[in-house]
Amino acid sequence: MKRNQKVLYVTDLDGTLLHHNERISAWSCDTLNGLIEKGMLFSYATARSIFTSSVVTEGLNPQLPVIVNNGSFLMNPHSRRRILVNQFSREEAQDIYATLCRHQIAPLVDAIIDDRERFSYFEEAVNPALAEFIAGRKDDGRDNPLKSADFRNDRNTDNDTGVILRGDVFYFTCIGEEEKLRAAYAELKPAYNCIFQFDIYSHEPWLEVMPHTASKAHAIQQLKELYNCDRVVVFGDGANDIPMFEAADEGYAMANAIDALKEIATAVIDSNENDGVARWLIENAV
Repeated sequence: MKRNQKVLYVTDLDGTLLHHNERISAWSCDTLNGLIEKGMLFSYATARSIFTSSVVTEGLNPQLPVIVNNGSFLMNPHSRRRILVNQFSREEAQDIYATLCRHQIAPLVDAIIDDRERFSYFEEAVNPALAEFIAGRKDDGRDNPLKSADFRNDRNTDNDTGVILRGDVFYFTCIGEEEKLRAAYAELKPAYNCIFQFDIYSHEPWLEVMPHTASKAHAIQQLKELYNCDRVVVFGDGANDIPMFEAADEGYAMANAIDALKEIATAVIDSNENDGVARWLIENAV
């Protein structure tokens, strides 16, 4: 890599930058902040929201916008101002929700409502796995539980978006029975950006549905253009990192990454538990 090139470095969080306790280590944090202060162009790209990503990266001081919700948003990590927004049209949100209902899947629906991020769900339809996910996020101001009367009204809604699809919908999260999620994934995948995978912490099957314009790869490209970078170097561990590896100039898979990512990686580096990202950057970042 030429020394005069302007390089953008982007890392995934869970399983990549974060340890198994869902936190960045003090050593990685200090190392990255030192490199950032010296001018390294660094950001992260995560399936997490800005709310939970800010918690798990506490102490990290990125100066570039960060990519959250799998590329749905490009956001200022300090002011939390939305720089780039990818969302569904009303018709798309209706189509996805109808498909999930046909497969007896009760989703968590993320939307911008009155200029605030909220996640909506019907309390009576929540399964234990989704309930655990919600419980860890109830205190960040996004929780929007809907009651049984709303559920009945929404199921009877014809051409309206329904109460669960209020606002500008940008994300569907589904956790539950693998067979149902796989069937919905197969039906929705041709029209939308869908990710089916098993969570690295709970090991529960997850289905996430986003607009086609929402992806880590797309957001990284926009970040690259915004800062006039010559090259992009990325780090990751999971299936949702494959598109950004394919779009980057170099992609480094963690030792703990899935085989499919290792197969397309420039190289495999040390694990997340051994601070592989920060160790590689301190030795190689230009």
